[in-house]
Amino acid sequence: MSSDGIALCTDELSLKIINFMVKMPSLLEALEQKYGESSTDSEGSEEEEGISISIFVPQKPPRLSVPSLLVLNDCNIASAGDKQALVDKCAGVEELDLANNKLQHWPEVFCILKQMPQLKFVNLSFNQLSSPLKETKILEDVQWRNLRNLVMNSTQVPWENIQQILNHLPCLEELHLSLNEYNHVNLCSESCKCREHNGCGDNNCEASEFECRCPKVDYKKNHKHDGIKKVHFTGNPISKWSEICKIGYAFPSLEYLVVASCPIKSLDVENEDDEFEGNPNLARSESECESGEQRDSAHDSFRKLKFLNINSTNISAWDDIERLSKFPVLQCLRMQGCCLWESHEYTEHERRQLLIARLPNVEMLNGGGKIGEDEREDAERAFIRYYMDKPESDRPDRYFDLVTRHGKLDPLVNVDLRPEKRVKVTFTCGNNSEIRPVDVYRTVNDLKIKLEGFAGFSASNMRLFYVDQELRDHQGPEEMRYPHKRLYSYNIRSGDEIIIDYKIKIKREKV
Repeated sequence: MSSDGIALCTDELSLKIINFMVKMPSLLEALEQKYGESSTDSEGSEEEEGISISIFVPQKPPRLSVPSLLVLNDCNIASAGDKQALVDKCAGVEELDLANNKLQHWPEVFCILKQMPQLKFVNLSFNQLSSPLKETKILEDVQWRNLRNLVMNSTQVPWENIQQILNHLPCLEELHLSLNEYNHVNLCSESCKCREHNGCGDNNCEASEFECRCPKVDYKKNHKHDGIKKVHFTGNPISKWSEICKIGYAFPSLEYLVVASCPIKSLDVENEDDEFEGNPNLARSESECESGEQRDSAHDSFRKLKFLNINSTNISAWDDIERLSKFPVLQCLRMQGCCLWESHEYTEHERRQLLIARLPNVEMLNGGGKIGEDEREDAERAFIRYYMDKPESDRPDRYFDLVTRHGKLDPLVNVDLRPEKRVKVTFTCGNNSEIRPVDVYRTVNDLKIKLEGFAGFSASNMRLFYVDQELRDHQGPEEMRYPHKRLYSYNIRSGDEIIIDYKIKIKREKV
């Protein structure tokens, strides 16, 4: 037996001993606990279990049928179990959820997956799968051609492992690598060998990066995973956009990318290394692209990207929004909780308008509905007016593009729609008439009290009639009946008339 075979047997034996000591079930045991044993497995067990009553059980009751969607998360599963029994039970499983278990060894994971050839979806999240994946016979000539979606969030799976796994998933379309503590991206087949010599097995160990002497990888020429269209990369501590660009180079058909909650500072890939000029040790890692060609732009590797989520990043400059506008087919953008909005300089409405005006290619913003033509035109006009009063040096290129389209706009007139506070009204009482200024925010009762001296009788005996100067010939005077109603509610304007009458006198005439 080869040394690799002996090592593998030793690992398997150690794993079985550990599982026995801590009572961690295998996948097969977890299945039997959840769905029960098959009728063939339980034959002859009545005497052992002391069961004295015999009942008829259908050959394949519903409870014993393993569903095509198999959920076994948080079951402390650490191993596969008997292979043939897994084949018999799980050959038809199409979706497998093994999140939050105790899987640590890749041979056990592949042993599970190999018995389920129909798999379309696999979730391995929150299993500690950081151990290196060595070439084993279990992966020889194995291709999971039905698998479309692989989730490995918070597994700390090394990049070298990901590369080997992807080589056996030719039809994979969606890949989840969130919360894996990645500080760089290395999705090419060439892997750094310096860690082995340095004795460091940590995929993110920075100590070995500074001493790396391996040939640099050209990400522009090493992509071969054309089927992958969606990548979720949330919550990884990567601050350089050039590292994110490597995902685009590795997956040239990428249409959907989520890099939310990553501390990305800028989309400027050409000048992002300027901050490291004073410290040559931090200038470059072994994972960075050094093809000898100048990187073209932030969107160079995202020629087919339609959806981008950069929520809760450290992007803080409008220049990065201009770079987003250059993405060739970007249609949907999510950009909330970024440092750009921490100044509170803009209202939510102004923020949306400024984004829409700068992003002519984006059709949906922050999960809202499709941006209509009217909303876009309003946003572009608001954008012109926002920058027209600023110095020319502060105006972005987009301003001049929009001026060419809409022309130079006049400033908006500041229209105050509040009622005029004081108006001049003609007051008439009998044969006496006088023009007086009136505060329209007074109530009818306040006005009556103020007119007692002019009328010559008390407010309690007073009736007021409002006459609109423009409607004088079409409708009669309107009695101001409600004492607590404010005068502006009558739309009183300068030039109108208020007639004062004596309440008792009217009553006597009626009698």
